[in-house]
Amino acid sequence: MRQPPQHISKLAHQHKTMKRILYLMCLFAGLSCNLTFSAGRDTIVVDRNGRGDYRNLQDAIDALRAFNPEGRVVVYIRSGFYKEKIELPAHLTTIKLLGESRDETIINYDDHATIDKMGTFRSYTFMLRGNDVVIENLTIENSALPLGQAVALHVEGDRAVFRNCRFLGNQDTVYAGRTGSRLYFENCYIEGTTDFIFGPAIAWFESCEIVCKKNSYITAANTDQNQKNGFIFNRCDIKLQEGVTSVYLGRPWRPYASTLFMNCNLPAGINPEGWDNWRNAENEKTARYMEYNNRGAGAGTSQRAAWIKLLTDREAKEFQVEKVMTLLDGWNPAQVQ
Repeated sequence: MRQPPQHISKLAHQHKTMKRILYLMCLFAGLSCNLTFSAGRDTIVVDRNGRGDYRNLQDAIDALRAFNPEGRVVVYIRSGFYKEKIELPAHLTTIKLLGESRDETIINYDDHATIDKMGTFRSYTFMLRGNDVVIENLTIENSALPLGQAVALHVEGDRAVFRNCRFLGNQDTVYAGRTGSRLYFENCYIEGTTDFIFGPAIAWFESCEIVCKKNSYITAANTDQNQKNGFIFNRCDIKLQEGVTSVYLGRPWRPYASTLFMNCNLPAGINPEGWDNWRNAENEKTARYMEYNNRGAGAGTSQRAAWIKLLTDREAKEFQVEKVMTLLDGWNPAQVQ
């Protein structure tokens, strides 16, 4: 197994040393001591084989300092299979979870909505509530059998960045779960069956691989009426598994759903209508579904649903990361490390 970069090993050693010093100081002072420690730019190492600071990712997250004012804390996760149901709470911000290898660093759980009537929103493998979190080089998987909704990633935080990650599941794989929050996915792999990218957030998918596992729907946005943008797929490669022959780009979970596919590869097997009204013709008056400059055997628009919009070149220029994501605080995910 590969070793982490030298600076990560050094910081992990410093982290352990400081914990020992704090512990000894507390003993001499006769005090109880909370050994949670996370200095600015610090790095904590998680390793299932016991060669890091923690064996379990949740233990490492629980040890992080709330609202750390001194800079981003890195949790470096060595390759391994982590059978855990993870929650990163709202009081943890400016955190980076960095896997050693995207395909070999796997966070896995197998809850689904029908277990003890838990419902969709408690079925997650990974719940992200904190703001300004970066996740790189990880696989997050819900391995439940297709018995109901089974979320792999559930995001409630704002300004979240996901790079070079895999999100594996069946129905409802990725839940972009909070109105007004901004999520940026770059060079990620996302697979699923029905509505496997869904929710109310503003979510930009850049150069991602989207894999459809059955005849169904890729997206189910429920964008708020007063929110300008919803899901935007740019330069993504849409793929269908063997035997899949009819996939819709989306259907509106709520009336004002907003979704755009632009500059994407759409294969044969994308349903010629492209979009579905979820058995409610009234949705056709309000849903904001758009396409622009797509290619591939499934990109033809001559048979598309009449109620969707094909953008002009001028209109498409409004859909840039900087314009969509900045809002009032100047956030640009391309600049986030």
